Amino acid sequence: MNKNNLYGDIKAGIVVFLVALPLCLGISLACDVPLFSGILAGIIGGIIVAIFSGSVLSVSGPAAGLTAIVISTVATLGSFESFLACVVIAGILQMIFGFLKAGNLGNYFPYAVIKGMLAGIGIILIINQIPHLFGYDADPESDMFLERANGHNSFSDLIYMFDQVTPGAVIIGLTSLVVLGISEMRFYKEDKILSFLPGPLLVVVFGILIGSSLNSTDVFYNIAPEHFVQLPVIKNFSDLSLAIVSPDFGLVDTTKFWIAALTIALVASLETLLSIEATDRLDPQKRISNANKELLAQGIGNTIAGFIGALPITAVIVRSSANINAGAKTKAATIIHALLLFCTILFIPKILMLIPNASLAAILIVTGFKLARPARFREQYKKGIEHILPFVITVVGMLVTDLLKGISAGLIVGIFFIIRSNIRATFDVAKMEIEGKMHYVLKLPQHLTFFNKGFLVNFFSKVEQGSVVIVDGSVNKISDKDALEVIYDFADGAPDKKIEVQFAKFDKK
Repeated sequence: MNKNNLYGDIKAGIVVFLVALPLCLGISLACDVPLFSGILAGIIGGIIVAIFSGSVLSVSGPAAGLTAIVISTVATLGSFESFLACVVIAGILQMIFGFLKAGNLGNYFPYAVIKGMLAGIGIILIINQIPHLFGYDADPESDMFLERANGHNSFSDLIYMFDQVTPGAVIIGLTSLVVLGISEMRFYKEDKILSFLPGPLLVVVFGILIGSSLNSTDVFYNIAPEHFVQLPVIKNFSDLSLAIVSPDFGLVDTTKFWIAALTIALVASLETLLSIEATDRLDPQKRISNANKELLAQGIGNTIAGFIGALPITAVIVRSSANINAGAKTKAATIIHALLLFCTILFIPKILMLIPNASLAAILIVTGFKLARPARFREQYKKGIEHILPFVITVVGMLVTDLLKGISAGLIVGIFFIIRSNIRATFDVAKMEIEGKMHYVLKLPQHLTFFNKGFLVNFFSKVEQGSVVIVDGSVNKISDKDALEVIYDFADGAPDKKIEVQFAKFDKK
């Protein structure tokens, strides 16, 4: 192994570990599942997925983009064990996607809808984590308007949290937000020393220090044990096996189970494909990842994740970009970060249990803001209604229903604009006056489809009497019969309007 590569990979592996640890814990907290499941997902993504991955520098693990799906699926199926069974099936589906060479799946989703999905997830993260920032951990997470047994939902929790504010948690949460804000500033990122200290790591350190000091002072600022990270203490492999949650396939014969599994497979695959595309752009060597191989690797990882109680896995851009910026050269960097996660669980779980939930909530709120930053909305608005409308509908749909329905609504609107745009751009039309007579030249596209029928009807209705219409079929290869019928009917009725119709390289049957 090249020594220069080894040094870069070790350094990058450590940096990615420091970024991944709080994110793995925070995403588990956001999903209201055992925090151990997030660490397991990071380990599987860093070792198993990396080995089979089609990308050299991408890092896989639990993703903030799947939190809404995890929350709603666990609520719909009734248990985390049933959800894990969905993850197993989703992994198998991803492997099938890989074998079927569906790596270009992401190309069939309008970017406005994809960005709307990410923004919606960001808003969900923020709304769900604000109560934790104030020390209100009484309710599990919800998928926005999903009602719980006590009648609360994510929006109402923003009001109820003021009844159970924990002053110590508020101090830690606000301090964490300030630290994260400073870590995003230009001077911090450009400093040679500070740039190697990830903001999330500093938040965890400050959270532990402040939490410990507050609990040793005035009772008013004390933070109860339930407001800290809860992890199983692993002393040996026997304890490890007891901490692993097994999937329950009892609902495998229900429609809701398969809808959930397909949703996880599709969204996880889409997020992975987008992440590796972004990673390839950041790669100094400009290597192109094998998308089909990546889907296969993600499928293997998620199948294993479901069987041992881990959160679903995707390629993630935050950890991947940290990996590249830290100087990673090979897949060894990703594997090193996962080994460090494993050692952390084995040897220092009690230190992790000193991390306040408010610290993790702050990390997730900032993560959500990055996904739903105002600039993303302005960017779509500047691109026109065909971009902003699918974007907004996707976001609103996710907030008032769920992720799948929101994406479906946005996709329908996006497809409408795509079809309208294609119809408009399909035909080349020229209009000119020659010797006192108006001439129209209509150049048919290579593929004349049913969707072009409306354009043809509208075009022919505006042709002036006494003019000449030239239908050019020089590039046309395939024609829909309904669209052809519109052309033939116009040609047959043209003499009554004193219109001359000429066909160029077009066989009128």
